[in-house]
Amino acid sequence: MRRIRYQEIADDLRQRARSASAGTVLPSESELSAEFSASRVTIRRALEIVRDDGLIAARQGFGWFVATEPVRQRLERLGTIDEQLESSGKAAGRHVIEFGFVAPPPHVAAVLAADRVLRVKRVSLADGAPFAVVTVWCPAALALKLSLQDVERHPFFELLDVELRGATQTIGAESAEPADAELLAVPVGAPLLKCRRITTDLNGLPVLVSEHVFPAHRTEFVVDLPFDEPSITPAGLRLVE
Repeated sequence: MRRIRYQEIADDLRQRARSASAGTVLPSESELSAEFSASRVTIRRALEIVRDDGLIAARQGFGWFVATEPVRQRLERLGTIDEQLESSGKAAGRHVIEFGFVAPPPHVAAVLAADRVLRVKRVSLADGAPFAVVTVWCPAALALKLSLQDVERHPFFELLDVELRGATQTIGAESAEPADAELLAVPVGAPLLKCRRITTDLNGLPVLVSEHVFPAHRTEFVVDLPFDEPSITPAGLRLVE
């Protein structure tokens, strides 16, 4: 029996979705239209069929992507998202792309009160697919014994020879610049979640500043408030000036 064109395209898209990593962004509808020499209406119908199979999903700013459960990070305690990935059955990984002692940018220097820091930039992976770009700054005096191999294998708070008290995290939204878009395999301008973290020692002195950039289509932050008084406003919410 002769197959309708959009069904043939849907078959191809199913195979792509099943062989791609969760969260992978598909070509745009216009790119698929050119690839299959089909109208946008035909492409949209094929995508909707595959979506109904539960294999792909769509979100504003990303277009169509391989369906996935969001990577969730709980914020009740000081820890790493890697631990939470592994507890959910995902393989966590990290790839360091920058490691060096440098002069810190002004906003980091103001927090750490240091004129020389170790700066590490890495891509975090879930089942081999990128889900975060992380940049960490640490005062050089605390990081002189650290090596590239150390930061590839362990989170910073396990490596520092100081006891930590906790951290303050500020979470906002921004659009993907070309560099981060390439590392995260998302379109330029796609929405991102950005977490800025200041980690302190037992005396309350900042010892780490980090920035974590996540693609918004596959990341969620979760905060449990089991003992708080009922409120219509999320704890910690503030307006940006």
